[in-house]
Amino acid sequence: MTEANPLLNLDPASELPFSSVRAEHVRPGLETLLERARKAIANLAVDAGAPTWEGIFEGLEQATEPLEIAYALVTHLESVRTTPEFREAYNAVKPEVSAFFASISLDEGLFARLQELSEADGTELSEARARALERTLDSFRRHGAGLGSEDKAKLQDMTRDLAALTARFGQNVLDATSAWTHLVEDEKQLAGLPESARRGARAAAEAAGLKGWQLSLHAPSLVPALTYLDDRGLREKIYRAYYARASGGEQDNGTLAGKILALRRQQAELLGYDNFADFILEPRMAGDGASARAFVRELAEKTRPAFERETEELDAFRKEQGDGVTPLEPWDVAYWAEKLRRERYDFDEEELRPWFEVQRVMSGLFEIAERLYGLRIVEDERAEGWHPEVRAFRVLEGDELLGRFLTDLHPREDKRGGAWMHGLSSGVLRGSALDRPHFGLFAANLTASVGGRPALLTHDEVQTIFHEFGHLLHHLLSRTEVRSQAGTRVAWDFVELPSQIMENWCWSRPALDLFARHVETGEPIPESLFEKMKAARTFRSATAMMRQLGFAEVDLALHLDFDASSGHDPVRFSRGILEAYAPVAYYEGWAFLNGFTHLFASATGYAAGYYSYKWAEVLDADAFGRFEREGVLSHQVGQAFRQEVLERGDSVAPERAFESFMGRPPRVEALLERSGLVSA
Repeated sequence: MTEANPLLNLDPASELPFSSVRAEHVRPGLETLLERARKAIANLAVDAGAPTWEGIFEGLEQATEPLEIAYALVTHLESVRTTPEFREAYNAVKPEVSAFFASISLDEGLFARLQELSEADGTELSEARARALERTLDSFRRHGAGLGSEDKAKLQDMTRDLAALTARFGQNVLDATSAWTHLVEDEKQLAGLPESARRGARAAAEAAGLKGWQLSLHAPSLVPALTYLDDRGLREKIYRAYYARASGGEQDNGTLAGKILALRRQQAELLGYDNFADFILEPRMAGDGASARAFVRELAEKTRPAFERETEELDAFRKEQGDGVTPLEPWDVAYWAEKLRRERYDFDEEELRPWFEVQRVMSGLFEIAERLYGLRIVEDERAEGWHPEVRAFRVLEGDELLGRFLTDLHPREDKRGGAWMHGLSSGVLRGSALDRPHFGLFAANLTASVGGRPALLTHDEVQTIFHEFGHLLHHLLSRTEVRSQAGTRVAWDFVELPSQIMENWCWSRPALDLFARHVETGEPIPESLFEKMKAARTFRSATAMMRQLGFAEVDLALHLDFDASSGHDPVRFSRGILEAYAPVAYYEGWAFLNGFTHLFASATGYAAGYYSYKWAEVLDADAFGRFEREGVLSHQVGQAFRQEVLERGDSVAPERAFESFMGRPPRVEALLERSGLVSA
């Protein structure tokens, strides 16, 4: 008897079969679901009956949802437990899935039926449904509904090619990151490296059957190495390896980036836009590439004087310490910045690790969510994951199960870097209750337990957990009547507000006291250490601001100005721009772009949208001000944020959601004030 394919007939109201899906299931399962979805949409398009909301719009959502969930599951597994066989199967089917979703907007019959629904006499839609229908029709128009058959075919070919190229880009970064290691056999070379990082390096070497200390390009090894290692030559070696990932040979991401940029420009021009940025940003808060660029440059102009002062201070400090013989190089910046911070504030972030044991952090995070939003979060030991480290939870409000989620917090060789939230399925309101619980997950690559010791995090890693959990809350607390409006399906430059605002509780004493307890004594962070931590918060904040603005500027330049058909090198092009936002010049061969997965590891991702981080940071700095004024753990303010922002998804315009919570439009100055760049 043939084994049943776990990707078929998934029930989004129950557990998903993460551990059961294997490489041989991927292609046949997704191809079957593709065919089912095609047939369902074809039936919608030829239906001659009077159009209704349930028959046309909800019919469309129901036609694609089984494929969406299965594809999301497969994509996630390729990120967290990839194998050559699984990757091959995923790569084989991804272009066809991408082409299918792109083809929906090109279906003339379906477009006509949606137009009929919008124009039908007597059609009375709620505000949310009317918005969903209007935005769907606009999306159809923007994505080629009015093109001729030949141009539609070209567009679908581009979509397939983009899906294949961007998948390869992300996989090249994963492979290059995992492939590089450096074995240190003389412990003297590790001078300056914190004990926690040394233990991790020792454990990595032992796991590889080696004697010594093994360093890698994964964040828990990379960041402390570049920040603390006294051995300048070793810092340089690690830095150069990191910024040479996926450069040259068959895995050259510079070549792929050029091809991706060329396809995006061709796609935009075919659809009637001057460039990809204008195409992507038209339905977002910024509206177009020029407006996004003006926002980025305004912040940069206001930040640059402080940035230049910080750069001069760092170089002067280094020279005072007797290190002025050679110019400051990129692999020196984090090292000397940390030494300056220690001298100025008598503060070393490593001091905080004993207060941030990972499970206590998670418990505190849940308690904050419970106080703010009236939730109850409980562990579910019966749920199925994809690795023994995965933990499962249920989110309840009274007797109602709002959602379920999984966590995967530590790095592995078969897991991609970074941190992310994935909302796998959404419930919708039927009357006053959800038709089914939401389901999501978040993953990260945080410091792991070594030798049976508790996993102790840096404060930056704590903020990472809070950030991703903010995305998850946006997903899990959604209460919309239209599935395609649920949770994080909002304008891309609004989607980071719920995540970034959560980071603020990592700096609040009342919140920290809920979870920041010493791993041995259980005592809270001493007031003296907390004051130093707060004082150091805005240390080199202008440099941090400029770094992010540089990424945003280069992203916009690549999607507004760069012409890949000219034969110019996108890596060199980006390097020239980013140097203007960096405290030091970069060397020939510096290839940050080749690891910029935000822009190039998916067909769209953050392409022409990296500015969204700063855009949303303005929103979060401003919105958190209300919590600060009325109580950082105030249930009343939390409920207001939940009802006006988290629950609404895209059922209202993002500007309206923000103004409903704050009572006014956002203030750019709020971010500058929080960063210590202007006085409040």
